[in-house]
Amino acid sequence: MSRLGPLFDDLRRDKRCAVIPYLVAGDPSEALTVPLMHSLVHAGADVIEIGVPFSDPMSEGPTIQKGHERALAGGTSLRSTLALVKQFRATDSKTPLILMGYANPLERQGYAVVADACADAGIDGLITVDLPPEEVDAMNTELQRHHIDNIFLISPTTSDVRVATITAQASGFIYYVALKGVTGAGHLDTEAVERHLQTIRQHTDLPIAVGFGIKDADTAATVSRCADAVVVGSALVDLVAGDFARHQSDATAISSAHSLISNIRTGVNLATSN
Repeated sequence: MSRLGPLFDDLRRDKRCAVIPYLVAGDPSEALTVPLMHSLVHAGADVIEIGVPFSDPMSEGPTIQKGHERALAGGTSLRSTLALVKQFRATDSKTPLILMGYANPLERQGYAVVADACADAGIDGLITVDLPPEEVDAMNTELQRHHIDNIFLISPTTSDVRVATITAQASGFIYYVALKGVTGAGHLDTEAVERHLQTIRQHTDLPIAVGFGIKDADTAATVSRCADAVVVGSALVDLVAGDFARHQSDATAISSAHSLISNIRTGVNLATSN
C-alpha cells in the first residue's frame, strides 16, 4: 500500500479534506523546487502533485503550459524530476507524492524502468493524463509491483459507463476535473461538482480529489464540503512564477506560496469543522 491509503483513512476518520498543491518540477528553477515542496507541507499540504515537464501538455492552460516551458528551458526532465523527489524524501518520508505527466516520456523509458525509478525516488501515485484505461494493463502490472497507485482523471463530460470503466482500473484516489477544458479556465460551478461527485461515488469507494478552478480559500472551502481533497494548480504556479520574476528571490516566491496554501488550509478546515 502507498502512503495515500493510510492518509485518506486518517482524514476520513477526522472528517478532514486533503489539500493537494500542484507544481511543475524545475519551475521556475530546480533549486527552488525542493524548498518549495517542504514549505507547502509546512503550510498544511497533505499531498504534493508534481508535474513532469513535457513539450505538449495538452490538458494544461496557458499558466501551467508556461511552467512546463520554463522547466524544460532549465533542463528539467523525468529523470531530474525524480532526482528532486529523492532529494525531498531525504528529510520527508511521510508526505505522499503524486507524479503527473504524459505517456510519451514514460513509454520511451519503458513502464518497468519508470516504475522502478518512481519507487526508488519515493513516488506514491502516478497520473498519466493521456493514457486511457483500456491501455493501462501493462503499466498497472509494473506499478503494482511497487504498490504505486494509478490515478485517473474524470471530467464533467465523462459518461456513466465510462466512469465505471475508469474506476475499475483506478487506485489511490479519483481526480475529478471540475471544469470543461484546460487548467485555469472557466468558472467553477460547485453545485454541478457536487452532483457529479455523487454519480462517481456510485461506482467507487475511492476518495475523490477536485481540481481545475480551485484558486483561493473560498473556492477550496466550498468544494471541500463535498470532496475528499482539493487540488490547487494554476493559482499556485502563477503566484510562484510571478513573484520570482518580480523579485528574483526564491525566499519571496516560497513565502507567497506558503501563504496561499496556508490560507486554503485554514479555509478548508473551517468549512469542514462542523
